[in-house]
Amino acid sequence: MTHPEPAPGERTLRRPELRPLWHTVHDRLSSGRPVTRVRLGPLDDAQREALADLLGLDRLPDARPSVDLARLQEAVTELCGRTVRETVTELVGPLGDRAGERRRQEDERAELWTWLADHDIVRAQPALSAWVASCRAAGLVGASSERTRSLLTDALTVLGELPARAEPLPVFAARVLNGHAHALDDGTPVSTLVLRALAALHDTAAPQSAADRRTLWTRAGIADDDVSATVLVAGLRPSGDGPLARVSRVCAEAGQAASLTLAQLRAPGEFTLAAAPVPVVHAVENPSILALAVRRFGPDCPSLVCTSGWPNSAAIHLLRLLADQGATLRYHGDFDGEGIRIAAYLLDKTPARPWRMTAADYRAVVARTSHGPQPGRLTEAPWDPELTRAMSEHGTAVVEELVADVLLADLAAEVR
Repeated sequence: MTHPEPAPGERTLRRPELRPLWHTVHDRLSSGRPVTRVRLGPLDDAQREALADLLGLDRLPDARPSVDLARLQEAVTELCGRTVRETVTELVGPLGDRAGERRRQEDERAELWTWLADHDIVRAQPALSAWVASCRAAGLVGASSERTRSLLTDALTVLGELPARAEPLPVFAARVLNGHAHALDDGTPVSTLVLRALAALHDTAAPQSAADRRTLWTRAGIADDDVSATVLVAGLRPSGDGPLARVSRVCAEAGQAASLTLAQLRAPGEFTLAAAPVPVVHAVENPSILALAVRRFGPDCPSLVCTSGWPNSAAIHLLRLLADQGATLRYHGDFDGEGIRIAAYLLDKTPARPWRMTAADYRAVVARTSHGPQPGRLTEAPWDPELTRAMSEHGTAVVEELVADVLLADLAAEVR
């Protein structure tokens, strides 16, 4: 099959000596910005002669000439009737739009970081805003918004499932990340993201050693057994024949606290709470408050759960179990930076609601106590934005023990 001979004008445009011109014009037009002139070179004599012939110049151009695009358009139109854009598209390839691509990438990045900052898990636990800032500062993974979003989605999925059920890390990873048992192995991108988030929650430096990483995973409920994770309770009298119900009742009737293991919480057996009146279970951060309540109320102690600081998997499991049985959960903790982060975490992980944890409650106790220690790094309290502002204004922490009388008075009303 024979191909028709190109017209003389076409042959002129396809001269090898003009290739630097067309490639330079193609590159400039692909910038996505307005172009009026292009600079070439350095050109050899043959290329200068070809350019002079194309533009109809009466002398050779410089070795590094600046070509007016309007003049080039006139020459191309006269030779073949096409535009410069059409010509370079045919001779070199499709034109790009680098400026448009940059805008698209910038929009993608902005949308990604907005999505992360507004994610439900981040909004529920404002301490994670520092993690969001560190992720943004680190930039995109592999220069890809899509890949970065995928990894962040996995990290948020993991954070949403913590604390874990006292599972080994590979078992936990396989359960929450679609069977990928090694997705949270040391050094993987998702593991690094999650550990940085846990460090932000606990207000610690990013882990630098294997021991640091193990400590954070342990605090998040990753363990090799379900016996070491325990939770303190008092006054809990569920009906049923399972270990949890029997141990809780025996200790409550004796006016003593009980330490329940996660294994007991998981054990099969009937576990029910009285349907009426609606049972109310109070949760506190510090064991000293539970001890004071047991000492004061003895066998009449109302239902209490103690998280002993950051709630572990046993504490979260018990509170969820109680809520599933219809209990109303109320929580109180320290008025300091970590106490606010603990409260936000627990309120996000369970149906518990704050108990005397408002700005008004804080101001009331500050007014009747001496100035205490600094509250540490403060993050927003999602249930009352005014609380953090009040704590920043007064610059003092209020530990739970300082409001023990108020809390015990509330519990006394439950007893009556």
